[in-house]
Amino acid sequence: MSDGPRLPGVEREDDEDRIVCHVDADCFYASCERLREPDLRGEPLVVGMGYEPGETVGAVATASYEAREFGVESAQAISTALERLPRRAAYEARELANELERGETGYYRPVDMDYYESVAADVREILHDCADVVREVSIDEAYLDVTDRTAWEVADGFARHIKDRIRREVGVTVSVGVAPTMSAAKIASDFDKPDGLTVVRPGELRDFLEPLAVDLLHGVGPVTARELREMGLETAGDVAAADPEPLVERFGERGRELYDRARGEDDRRVEPKGDPKSFSRESAFAEPVTEPTPKYDQIETLAAAVADRAQREGALYRTIGVKAVTPPYDVNTRERSLPGPVDDPELVDRIARDLFAEFEAEPVRKLGVRVANLEFAAADQTSLESWERNGDEPVPSSEPSGETATSDEHVAGQSSLTDFS
Repeated sequence: MSDGPRLPGVEREDDEDRIVCHVDADCFYASCERLREPDLRGEPLVVGMGYEPGETVGAVATASYEAREFGVESAQAISTALERLPRRAAYEARELANELERGETGYYRPVDMDYYESVAADVREILHDCADVVREVSIDEAYLDVTDRTAWEVADGFARHIKDRIRREVGVTVSVGVAPTMSAAKIASDFDKPDGLTVVRPGELRDFLEPLAVDLLHGVGPVTARELREMGLETAGDVAAADPEPLVERFGERGRELYDRARGEDDRRVEPKGDPKSFSRESAFAEPVTEPTPKYDQIETLAAAVADRAQREGALYRTIGVKAVTPPYDVNTRERSLPGPVDDPELVDRIARDLFAEFEAEPVRKLGVRVANLEFAAADQTSLESWERNGDEPVPSSEPSGETATSDEHVAGQSSLTDFS
């Protein structure tokens, strides 16, 4: 423990003294829906868009653990989700009564971000009360530096206190990981979901990491995991014991990062996030897709999600971009600059489609949409119409950027707000 008060963020001489918590809400949107509809507890529940009659495009935002048992996953096409888990409403209307048992159906609810944000605000209030330094990663995830609030000897009790407060005062469950580093804390929070609590003390870090499959390392997705296995590296222990040079040759600087994190080495500090430079969302297909329609459907879903995030964060944007990953793993990005900052979801969709057009006939593994050059706290929201009234047109700037794949990789059914760079 510290001998006296210390300003948040000031480093200790010994990194092993740092105590980092990663708090991750379990199926957050579904948990919020269960708050206002308690009868949904224990039932398969899907939160998403596009499942109502007449709607043709949509995706799963969150699937409860009960729904996941039927193969429903986040970011999955809503049509696929409905095939795997038909709506309970259709069963109760006797439309499916002769085909399925009641237990083979589930509930569907529309996304209600205003409500989810209000619940998240209650959770954040508790997190800021429990830690001097909080880094909010997303609506349902945050890192806490609790070094000055507890000690390793009682870290499990402190983490339990956080979990219990959130459950008691807000009504949602969270999983908490505690470790000396941010990456290990993230792994620990995922280790025993849902409603998990895993504490990894400094002397236990290497033993904890060593047997883990490589795809459990923070920042390793399905593509990177497959490449690591092709190199004969099956576990974090294998990566930690490997020669780092081939990793650097294969993955660039990220290879060194993978090597360090597999060894429990991560010197990043928990720091509050400033205004982001961009918002983006990406999603991968299980197999490369050639047909244009599913690709444009995915572009539409991603563009809507990114534009919605910008609106919720009060951000205007001057740049709209797309990413297309083609076999084997070639990353192609295109972007277009606008004459001024806008808030215009239709424009994001239209430009994203235009930028992607050159790839519509090519097989695509992964897609992404991004808005960048953000401005916050603008007095007036601006849309495309205001620029058109002024006689301006968006200025194209569609040169390849030469960017490489991010460390946040997602197979079909998973997506993440993350910068392209």
